[in-house]
Amino acid sequence: MPEPKVIVALDFANPMHAVALADRLDPAECALKVGKELFVTAGPEPVRWMIERGFNVFLDLKFHDIPNTVAQACAAATRLGVWMLDVHAAGGRAMLAAAREAVSTTAAQRGRAPPLLIGVTVLTSLADADLRETGVAGTATQQALDLARLAASCGLDGVVCSAVEAPALRAAQGRAFKLVTPGIRPAGSSRDDQARIITPEAAVANGADFLVIGRPITQATDPVAALAAINASLGGAA
Repeated sequence: MPEPKVIVALDFANPMHAVALADRLDPAECALKVGKELFVTAGPEPVRWMIERGFNVFLDLKFHDIPNTVAQACAAATRLGVWMLDVHAAGGRAMLAAAREAVSTTAAQRGRAPPLLIGVTVLTSLADADLRETGVAGTATQQALDLARLAASCGLDGVVCSAVEAPALRAAQGRAFKLVTPGIRPAGSSRDDQARIITPEAAVANGADFLVIGRPITQATDPVAALAAINASLGGAA
């Protein structure tokens, strides 16, 4: 079966709420994302629970530290059995190379395929003016292109980026390079704290491989129906 395109972001403070929602979802219809809030609250147990029930799990902890620290964290995530994990591409070449080596080596030791290793480019909450305040002179799109090029040169499998930037990244990096896109909002949804948003249909048309969607599903009156509607809007791409 093809991998689901939608990754449901389980951004809950209460792990029981995350598990309760995951228990209603179908692994054939979505992957699940565990981020900082849930992981800090509950540790790796919810991740193990979701993997045992057949879900692809994206561990979204955005590692960004000295190379050895990131390598050890990536090795631990690989041992946990996640499908995808991410590091900040701005951590630099040595850090990215150490992450790549740790993931590949650990997976080989365990006799399994390595998880997808994804580099975070520019957070979708940041606009050009925000980047200028951090010392980045170029636009968000140019910064994403530069960091994607660095990630690809270090052997990463793809990047997290805004779907607004996906056409430029797809053209620059080719079809095999994975584009994971947060900031996805179905038509009529609230922007919340996102600056660069796009609808699911437009994101896929722009070349996104995976769509990270949180509140439009998790805070919906009927999350299962909300997910089904998004998958239907993608023409059965799940």
